[in-house]
Amino acid sequence: MTTAVREAPHHRNLTCVTDYRCRLPECVSRYNEWQNNRLRAVAAGTWQPFIDATPIRQHLLKLYAVGYTPHRVSVLTGIDWNTVRLYTQAAPKQGRGMIRQTTPEFQAKILAIPLEPTLPGRVDPTGTRRRIQALSAIGWPLKELGPHIGIKPDNVRRILVRSQRVYGTTAQATIDAYDQLRRSRPRKHGVSEIGIARARRNAKEQGWAPPKYWDQHPGCIDDPDFEPMHKLTRRERIAQDAHWIMTTTGANKTDAAARLGVDKSYIDHAFRDHPEYAVEVAA
Repeated sequence: MTTAVREAPHHRNLTCVTDYRCRLPECVSRYNEWQNNRLRAVAAGTWQPFIDATPIRQHLLKLYAVGYTPHRVSVLTGIDWNTVRLYTQAAPKQGRGMIRQTTPEFQAKILAIPLEPTLPGRVDPTGTRRRIQALSAIGWPLKELGPHIGIKPDNVRRILVRSQRVYGTTAQATIDAYDQLRRSRPRKHGVSEIGIARARRNAKEQGWAPPKYWDQHPGCIDDPDFEPMHKLTRRERIAQDAHWIMTTTGANKTDAAARLGVDKSYIDHAFRDHPEYAVEVAA
């Protein structure tokens, strides 16, 4: 009976080789380089495998106080978020105590994160939601976006369906992830073809706009008052616009048609096909 090998959650540090037996060439090369450096340091008498983790713990607590999360620290350093969390608290359910000693490499990475001025504590979630939806529309499953944003995968879905506000740090992290991933193919990050197809299908059913749509409306992705009309037919857009013009300004169909650059008969047909926007006023 063979033991199944777990899939590594990421390939950013040595754990994918040491804990998950990853054999990707770049990961094996990174591990071999680390081993060679370690052996050279041992031979030179300069190897310091473990040092006191107190400076890391103190720095992390300061980072958390200004809005960082273990997931965000993980994204910035490449250190697994569970390891980051263990520097400040134990995990009794997993049988793991708080980390008391660490390596100089981990300390350097974590202490390099600056204590920048805090972002707004809570902000409107519109832009964060739309960026997540846009990435999903090009094939990114929601569960795959969590590590890139720096939050738990379950929290990605929670932002879409329940959150009234999001942390400023989460909003900024989503912007960073969006800018990076929108031009990167999910399959290059290990996302399966089934996962890509499922994400695209769900986004299509939900009517989520892709990045290309938001490129055509600069500045609107964060505007809660902007109503995206992705995948609407021209006739439905005309019906909506005519409805707005007529109910807001009191214009008739002829004037509304002139403002929209169409014939009055086009508005008649648009209202017929989309009666929820029809306005009964003098022609």
